[in-house]
Amino acid sequence: MDKNLLVLRRRVGEVVSIAGGIEIEVMEISRTRVKLGVIAPRDVVVSRKEALATASENRKALELTGAVPQRVIDVLRLLHRQDEKV
Repeated sequence: MDKNLLVLRRRVGEVVSIAGGIEIEVMEISRTRVKLGVIAPRDVVVSRKEALATASENRKALELTGAVPQRVIDVLRLLHRQDEKV
């Protein structure tokens, strides 16, 4: 799969628009960090890349143990969906 890379300079308050109604706004800039806000349709998953890897590992661990009640798994899935929306 081919990917596009667009390198931009943005100031606080400026927005980058992506197809599908996705927008990324620069919220805050400090010496070592940039705070971004992502606006996307509810059906689009938005998550930090490192959170995806952790969630996948957690799901695998739960499946291997088999000792976790279904209600706990349901709660964890719900929390993961909420994290994706943030």
